[in-house]
Amino acid sequence: MTAQTQTTKEENQTINAVRHNTVNIDGLDIFYREAGNPNKPTLLLLHGFPTSSHMFRNLIPALADRYHLVAPDYPGYGYSSMPSVDEFEYSFDNLAMIMEKFINRLGLKSYSLYLMDYGAPIGFRIATKNPQRVDSLIIQNGNAYDEGLDNAFWEPIKAYWAEKSDKNADPLKGLFKLDATKWQYLTGVRDESKISPDTWDHVQPLLDRPGNNDIQLELFYSYGTNPPLYPEWQAYMRKHQPPTLIVWGKNDEIFPDDGAYPYKRDLRNIDFNILDTGHFALEEDGDVIASHIRRFLENL
Repeated sequence: MTAQTQTTKEENQTINAVRHNTVNIDGLDIFYREAGNPNKPTLLLLHGFPTSSHMFRNLIPALADRYHLVAPDYPGYGYSSMPSVDEFEYSFDNLAMIMEKFINRLGLKSYSLYLMDYGAPIGFRIATKNPQRVDSLIIQNGNAYDEGLDNAFWEPIKAYWAEKSDKNADPLKGLFKLDATKWQYLTGVRDESKISPDTWDHVQPLLDRPGNNDIQLELFYSYGTNPPLYPEWQAYMRKHQPPTLIVWGKNDEIFPDDGAYPYKRDLRNIDFNILDTGHFALEEDGDVIASHIRRFLENL
């Protein structure tokens, strides 16, 4: 190996290493994980509830040799600022606005969007405003159709949408407890022994912070603003036809695969994959998803 080859190898290892940074957006510290060469195609990874960019901790280094990956934490999640509900409007409109400002601050001109759970309504708001920036969509258990929201999990949340009251909020508070967090990670997986307790041990202390339950209730209520936007998001997909990869855990009891199939109605260039796992599919099938992403992006 020549000295020049060794130097190039070391430079690549350095740029592919995961970096942990914070940027100030409107007085909020937004934490993000980043890896890969910014001159390569960018993947913007948008996390779900109740986790953070932590859900992408293994996917990022798995793809950093070929892609530039950026995974932010929303306000109230992970290591980003957590202002109280009196100090900040916790709505999907506002989270999307903060994420747009984050994108602009980092100078991301174009990107593929990885949409999971809460990442879907945030990402679709961004995509419909800036369709020319979206190279492709990667969708993992994230809804843009009414199908898949007609199960028992959503019944108490829909009651809260209809009437935002303490009576309707009380049944939702159990979803912020450790048993519910573990349920999200373990339900529907093939082998529970492969799911690291590092997942809920990271998430639960953040949920347990004083004031965080109020934040989550605000976002449960705000989720009711998403289904009325589904026709707009579907029209965006029909018009702009972003190449789309579906990697969906079919045993998810929150977003079952009923929500995956309707994407076929509106998208012509769709790489459709249903996985035999649960809500947080990356925990059990991260290697499978990484392989799907590589194949999908290489064929764009």
